[in-house]
Amino acid sequence: MSFEDSHLGKIRQLIGSQLLLVPGARIVIERPDGKILLQKRSDLSVWGLPGGNAEPGEDLTSVVEREVFEETGLTIKNAKPFGFGCNPEFETVEFPNGDQCQFFVLNFFTKSFSGDLVMLDDESLALDWFDLSNLPEMLPNMKASILAYNSYRSTAEFQMI
Repeated sequence: MSFEDSHLGKIRQLIGSQLLLVPGARIVIERPDGKILLQKRSDLSVWGLPGGNAEPGEDLTSVVEREVFEETGLTIKNAKPFGFGCNPEFETVEFPNGDQCQFFVLNFFTKSFSGDLVMLDDESLALDWFDLSNLPEMLPNMKASILAYNSYRSTAEFQMI
């Protein structure tokens, strides 16, 4: 689905670039060797986690499943929430076109997925697996999600980010 056809795209046509509060989901997909999947985003030319914004009628589990497939070609299974991102310091983003969003994001993780890694849309410049101790330059909200995932792994406590 193109941005213009998405719910957010239709709202942008009505209100322009002013700040929107946007629900969504992102996910840490972890391989057996401990590496996680990141996408280099085409909108900001920086690395982040797969995920996206809710469409009308979608629950957040469906959002993350749909977005992962659209962005990576992978089908995820057994996605479990580990944290919620809502801190405006991290979750407020201004895009190069001037659009502003404050995201409210349920963070998931999974170690269960299938399929071949392939870019199926124009939202990614690259997809790659990274060691948690050697991450590339990332969006602050995505980095905060990964740090929260690390905390969750050691404490098993739901993280407020």
